[in-house]
Amino acid sequence: MADVLAPQSARWAQLIARFAGEAEKAGFGLVITPLIEHLEVFQRVGDSTDIVRKEMYDFEDKGGRRVAVRPEITAGLMRAFAEHRPLTPWKAWTVGPNFRYEAPQAGRFRQHFQLDAEIVGTDDPEADVEVIALLDSFHRALGLEQRSLLINSLGDDATRAGFVAALRAHLEAHTNELSEQSRQTLAVNPLRVLDSKRPQDAGVIAAAPQVLEFLTPDAEARFDRVQGGLKALGIAYEIEPRLVRGLDYYNHTLFEFPSRALDSAQNAIGGGGRYNGLVEALGGPAGTGGVGFGAGIERILLACDAEGVFPVPTERVQVFVVDTTGLGEALTITHELRAAGISADRAFDGRSMKSQMKAADRSDAEVAVIVGPDELAQARVTLRRLRSEADQEVVARADLVSRVRGWLAP
Repeated sequence: MADVLAPQSARWAQLIARFAGEAEKAGFGLVITPLIEHLEVFQRVGDSTDIVRKEMYDFEDKGGRRVAVRPEITAGLMRAFAEHRPLTPWKAWTVGPNFRYEAPQAGRFRQHFQLDAEIVGTDDPEADVEVIALLDSFHRALGLEQRSLLINSLGDDATRAGFVAALRAHLEAHTNELSEQSRQTLAVNPLRVLDSKRPQDAGVIAAAPQVLEFLTPDAEARFDRVQGGLKALGIAYEIEPRLVRGLDYYNHTLFEFPSRALDSAQNAIGGGGRYNGLVEALGGPAGTGGVGFGAGIERILLACDAEGVFPVPTERVQVFVVDTTGLGEALTITHELRAAGISADRAFDGRSMKSQMKAADRSDAEVAVIVGPDELAQARVTLRRLRSEADQEVVARADLVSRVRGWLAP
């Protein structure tokens, strides 16, 4: 688990605000759910996945209840939908940490943060297109260009049954060629074998049946509508028949955005899919459709760094107040500037003029407001451009806010 300090934390805040802006333009509302749920919430939706079987933090609380710290966000959101029954289609976005006991890696810690958006209560394939378009527009708003969109379909129940049977038969026929980890996964869920990135498994996976070969006519028509919607919006995509995602609740549309700027083994900067049946599994109305995605903040920022976009903010405050009067002028001036919407900071502990000017330089502020005994006696202050000491002006104390605004104007 990692700490995030300023100025990186300001970058996180800006990233979340950018996502919120994109989501709210599309009619999504913020939803906040607990970090801890009853263990069954996650067992019902993915008990054959490593995320639930091996990586989830679960424990018995002081009331004897078996609970889990969430390893992913969607299940808790669907539990909230089943409990509160909001009007549909329910368009929700959220952000927060997930917890998984897995080996730390680039862009993924045991506590990792995720942005999330869901549309619940409709089976319309255009809802699938809408959530893909939301994630695409967010990436574009950050300036990310070195990425692609991969899509696939797991089809309906009939599709899945036929495909899983054929896949299991293929994998069992080549058991001796699989890694030990994949042999264990095969015994639980053959679909999860397709997630393996281990070189030993690559040949067997490459020769495996493809799910698109088993799509029913209805599932194929639905997948065609998703592709048509993406084409209508000008969103380029590639069909990746090996894409299955990491949780059991998906069906029909699957998608993922890999970044070409990151290492190929851990390069996803968002993905998701449709999960018809998940709400019902959590006690909600039968037949409730849903589709959504998650996007890891740490991984997205790595991609931004790799592409040289969305940099860490450098200016923490606009103005730094230097006060050598010893009479609390910095307190009143910073308060006045902040009340006027101008970000301002100051030094403490009665430091010398030289020490305070060094602090002003470190603050990355654009302008210093200097007040000493002479300025105080004349009801004046000195404005100084911190990047150019020759650029300064003595102004009346009463004109401080208006003159600072003038100095800060582009």
